[in-house]
Amino acid sequence: MPDGSGAGAGAGAGATASEATPASCDISEAMTGCGAEGDSCCTSLEVAGGTYYRTYTVENGVPTGLADPATLSTFRLDKYEVTVGRFRRFVSAWKAGYAPQVGSGKHSHLNAGLGLANSGREGTYELGWTETDDKRIAPTDDNLGLCGAYATWTPSPSSQENLPINCVNWWEASAFCIYDGGFLPSEAEWKYAAAGGSEQRQFPWGEAEPGTDNQYAIYGCCYPAGAGNCSNEWCTGTRNIAPVGTASLGAGSWGQMDLAGSFWEWNQDYYPDDGGFAAACTNCAYLTPTATRVVKVGNFAEGAYYLPTWLRYDYDPSNREIYLGFRCARAPSPG
Repeated sequence: MPDGSGAGAGAGAGATASEATPASCDISEAMTGCGAEGDSCCTSLEVAGGTYYRTYTVENGVPTGLADPATLSTFRLDKYEVTVGRFRRFVSAWKAGYAPQVGSGKHSHLNAGLGLANSGREGTYELGWTETDDKRIAPTDDNLGLCGAYATWTPSPSSQENLPINCVNWWEASAFCIYDGGFLPSEAEWKYAAAGGSEQRQFPWGEAEPGTDNQYAIYGCCYPAGAGNCSNEWCTGTRNIAPVGTASLGAGSWGQMDLAGSFWEWNQDYYPDDGGFAAACTNCAYLTPTATRVVKVGNFAEGAYYLPTWLRYDYDPSNREIYLGFRCARAPSPG
């Protein structure tokens, strides 16, 4: 198992009673029905810290080309991508005047409250939310519907509440995580969880090929028909987007679902202009502004080629995309 520098892996365990209920589930009955076990859609699982390599591939089951190490402290990462139902709570709050506080959204449990170290400029750290970010939030019915037949959002609650939300820009994803008591994960955090830390896995679940039966990953338009329906030409809309956690055998080392396939996911980092990584770092992210942000690769329509954990992509943070969603990270459990 990955190197530990904090609490144990905690796969299958959610937030403890001493932790605040995420705002998106702060109702008399927490949103349930996510995944094969029908658990809370807000479940967040602890990821034991350690060191891994951000650059690698896997050949014949063996990690190769190991480079660009990063060390992380223990953190929590949500088990599921943010659902339509959870995002609906945020939209209601935004319509009522909610906006993140200036400086919020940092990994304030790190570096004496300064947050993630900026690997793009030594001695600088996370800024958190800025006042100018407010104008980037506009989760209106029209904007969330820009994805057309693939838009998972509906103006009123529907049968799609447990589908992952898409058509959300980077600022809305970040603002949601702040509203929900967390923050967007850094690329290092997200990929560490997907790679199983120092196990450097090919896929979040290990080495098994993903198959076409939706058991390991939702990809290639295989959902919902399974074998024989894995071709982009078969994608027709939200029917090809599975409820979060449907791929029940695809859990990562710490229990997170849909870390391959389903949707691309926004990360905290800017994408460096040279496409590379900074030198070895601890609790870091690339925070020097560029034109694009990092997203993880692999979605419900892309082929199996895009499922390995080491792949990354750069994307304009203002874009609203049918393939793009997100999940939140959080400070580790107290104690």
